[in-house]
Amino acid sequence: MSLLRHTLNFGSMTLISRILGFVRDVVLARWFGAGWAMDAFVVAFKIPNFLRRLFAEGSFSLAFVPVLNEYKEKGDQRALKQLIDATTGALLAVLLVITAVGLLGAGWIIGLFAPGFVDDPEQWALATDMLRVTFPYLMLIALTALAGGILNTLGRFALPALTPALLNLSMITAAVAFSAYFDPPIKALAWGVLVAGVLQLGIQLPVLIRHQVLPKPWPNFKHPGVQRILKLMVPTLFGSSVAQINLLFDTLIASLLVAGSISWLYYADRLMEFPLGLFGVALSTVILPTLSRLHARREAGEFRATLNWALWLGWAIGLPAAVGLAVLAGPVLTTLFNYGAFTSTDVTMATWALTTYCLGLPAFIGVKVFSPAFFSRQDAHTPVRIAVIALLVNMILNVVFVLLLAHLQSEGNWSRGLWGTLAALPGLHAGLALASSVTAWLNAGLLWRALRQADLAPTLSINRGLQVMVACAVMAAVLWWGLPQTSEWLAMPLGSRAMLLGVAVIVGAGTYAAVMWLFGVRPSHFSRPDEGQTR
Repeated sequence: MSLLRHTLNFGSMTLISRILGFVRDVVLARWFGAGWAMDAFVVAFKIPNFLRRLFAEGSFSLAFVPVLNEYKEKGDQRALKQLIDATTGALLAVLLVITAVGLLGAGWIIGLFAPGFVDDPEQWALATDMLRVTFPYLMLIALTALAGGILNTLGRFALPALTPALLNLSMITAAVAFSAYFDPPIKALAWGVLVAGVLQLGIQLPVLIRHQVLPKPWPNFKHPGVQRILKLMVPTLFGSSVAQINLLFDTLIASLLVAGSISWLYYADRLMEFPLGLFGVALSTVILPTLSRLHARREAGEFRATLNWALWLGWAIGLPAAVGLAVLAGPVLTTLFNYGAFTSTDVTMATWALTTYCLGLPAFIGVKVFSPAFFSRQDAHTPVRIAVIALLVNMILNVVFVLLLAHLQSEGNWSRGLWGTLAALPGLHAGLALASSVTAWLNAGLLWRALRQADLAPTLSINRGLQVMVACAVMAAVLWWGLPQTSEWLAMPLGSRAMLLGVAVIVGAGTYAAVMWLFGVRPSHFSRPDEGQTR
């Protein structure tokens, strides 16, 4: 029961953060909409956020936690503390250099990741100014992730899962209380991000002190543990964050499309991240230390059983989340964001992106389940090779799908030229979301095949898989039949929207649960990661 309890604990804390994230995005949509200024902020925030995924939840954590677990299993507290101190010092030294480069080269970095901004000096200057404020967030949040990795190894999952809520609270406060004091007002969001980094790191320090593992940074790149972490970390820079690289490449192409494309993708991605963060990230975070211990003890049967349990839970929750979110995409976007600067056109465009993102949501969760199986065994090469393949395919599909949609909309008449046509036609951003979804399935499939070759692949019985699919189909049919069209939602007042959406979510979840119950699936089937779990 401990894995399920830790997953629910982590998930419940993440739920608080995600709800606040919804509030944050409602505020951003209400105050700033989906125009060129919001596009500039999204890019200025996404660049350090991308690096955060590499140096925090991604490459660093996946390399740090298995090595830290090995030291912890040996029971030598002094050696454990020396590893923590040396790792913190080494990480801090690297981050200081990267932050300095980011501050000095902010304009060049914006031009690299959002080349479409270069043609608009005002947008480029705004994005550059905000990037100089947000970039130090990388250093603060990476140290926060280090602290979270230490606490996770000690069995403390709740506080690290709750820290993202501080980012949401800080950005909400910046928008509502301080944006009027900035010119343009959206610059307040950049400062809100920086303040959040300070708060997220600071809240974990007292707990580290209480457990006597507060790091004393002392760079020691020659420490054997640091050497092993670096050896694991370098290749995982791609492997652990392929989805983030894909999103950045999406941003690069979206900057060449009609204004608002970056923002529409941002709002859609934020909604898709809700179930992904709530279930996928929770599963990934919780099973990594467990898989690391099982590998260290050479308990292959329990290792496989843990993966079986995670795959079953991820499928049983991830697929209905994807189907429900796709069916409710228009109503959700309307209810949450269609106020103030966020127009009905923005709702339509974001709906297209969200629906296509949902096609890949189960695969994104699958990647979160499969990846720890490699990193816990300190095998970084396999997921890196697969990630590079997926990344290259995503880049190709981005171009192919955008050009295909442009050809269909313009009927092959590109009188403005290629770039002029792309910048004039709406809806092309949906091609970027579709490419990400297709790539996610490719990534998950290749990871599963590699696990099968190592005789560690998790299995989900055909019977269980079909039960979930049938239950999702019934749920989708009930929602589709009972809900009004998006145009009718747009005409409703806020109270009616919220009430009807709440009823829809309850009915959808209830329908899915009822069908699964009729199939004989009980809560006890999710409780233990044993070999009989998926039968």
